[in-house]
Amino acid sequence: MSVFGNGLDKAVQKAFTRPAPQSAGAQMRYLVRQLKGTRPVAELLGVSQRQVERYVAGQAKKPRPDLAARLEAEVKRRWQPQVRARARVRAATTDGIVIDTRARIGYTAPVGTTDDARLRHLTVALPPQYAARLFDAQERGATDQQLQNIAAEGLKQVYFQDGGRRAGNLEEVRFTDIEHLEFDL
Repeated sequence: MSVFGNGLDKAVQKAFTRPAPQSAGAQMRYLVRQLKGTRPVAELLGVSQRQVERYVAGQAKKPRPDLAARLEAEVKRRWQPQVRARARVRAATTDGIVIDTRARIGYTAPVGTTDDARLRHLTVALPPQYAARLFDAQERGATDQQLQNIAAEGLKQVYFQDGGRRAGNLEEVRFTDIEHLEFDL
């Protein structure tokens, strides 16, 4: 998954009201309940059905690192879907989303007024319409570049143009070389 997609998922996960299952057995049991059987879980995780049954029964306890990572990711992706949906709706309608990034950011403007891209650390609250666009694009399976373009447009509007009060002739914001990216609702 992409840097932006992971960042958006982590922001929504902060809204969880209960912690997701931690042990491998509890995670397997949760997935078995969600997918209604051990066979779909085995196919999802790329292991044998018997191995899934061992975790559910408590005979196997410590998965190898790659399986543990896949298991945790699949559980978190399915954990508390209603809480996740409410958090997305709230961000997209009233609260907006906060982006904290350290990246090379600059803009293009008419000749003679351009500011070359430079490394900047920005923490900017984007309005709800940008949160809605980011979440909608993520659900449609947008690429990391498409999500990055939406975020760059939001930074242009909020940070560089200050909601239309300055830099009205700004054409494009370049948002590259991302060192750090985090979202918060």
